[in-house]
Amino acid sequence: MRLILIRHGQTPANVLGQLDTAHPGPGLTERGLEQAAKIPDALRAEPIDAIFASTLVRTQLTAAPLAADRGLAVTILGGIHEIEAGDLEGKSDRDSVRAYLETVFAWGVGDLDVAMPGGPDGHNFFGRFNADLAEIVESGLDTAVVVSHGAAIRVWVAGNASNITPQFVGEHELMNTGIVILEGSFDEGWTLLEWESTPVGGALLSDEAAADPTGETLEEARE
Repeated sequence: MRLILIRHGQTPANVLGQLDTAHPGPGLTERGLEQAAKIPDALRAEPIDAIFASTLVRTQLTAAPLAADRGLAVTILGGIHEIEAGDLEGKSDRDSVRAYLETVFAWGVGDLDVAMPGGPDGHNFFGRFNADLAEIVESGLDTAVVVSHGAAIRVWVAGNASNITPQFVGEHELMNTGIVILEGSFDEGWTLLEWESTPVGGALLSDEAAADPTGETLEEARE
């Protein structure tokens, strides 16, 4: 199947550089709403069969314009939410951001026993995320859109795409409404077809002033 993963639009926490992973989470900024509104035109050529979003408010708001445009309902799934920050929740200092990203990218290279301080380990993350995606794959859809989160999308791709190194996702940003497209299945494997770091509506919708920790590269977090 064709799997289109879209990161949610900009939130107030993204602007402030905060690790914000708790439920239900914030809504979108004005820029985030503009980003979401551009998704339907950006995906005009894609024959989308279904749209899914996480339990966090920001993904549902991001998915809404595309769902309205295609006349589709947004199905909410419980396992595709952001990677929980544990004791780092709400923090924006560089040490906390670095600790968060180093933990999740360790999972991407296969070290699943590493745990977030006061939070989950990689087994927990891949277990819940894979369970939701397996349900989507088993439904027989040809093309599905999944609106999820920066760290979650990047780590899942690192652990599943067979045609890139796991380090690829730590070296490439994924800005708000950035898009990642894969084809395949859990049985056959997944192939990364497209990694668009900038917002789907164009680079003019990016916000260079926002710290946005879960979208930045590991090198940026270590600076």
